Amino acid sequence: MSPLAPTSSSEPEPPFRPREKILEKQRYFQSVHNKPTYLKGRYDVVTSVAIPLALAVSSMYLIGRGIYNMSHGVGKKE
Repeated sequence: MSPLAPTSSSEPEPPFRPREKILEKQRYFQSVHNKPTYLKGRYDVVTSVAIPLALAVSSMYLIGRGIYNMSHGVGKKE
């Protein structure tokens, strides 16, 4: 029998995290009322706000530079 094969024992599988830790996290996230759900975590502001803002700013800069170069004829290949 393979070691990865499921066994038919009646013992429940141990949880990934202790129940106390889960309840503590639930209490924390339910107590934060003045922030939207997607910003309640520790690094959520970085992933939800800063990275998209940086992508938007850099893309607008590159588009603006391209429009400037096209309108002034800069960077043409002969």
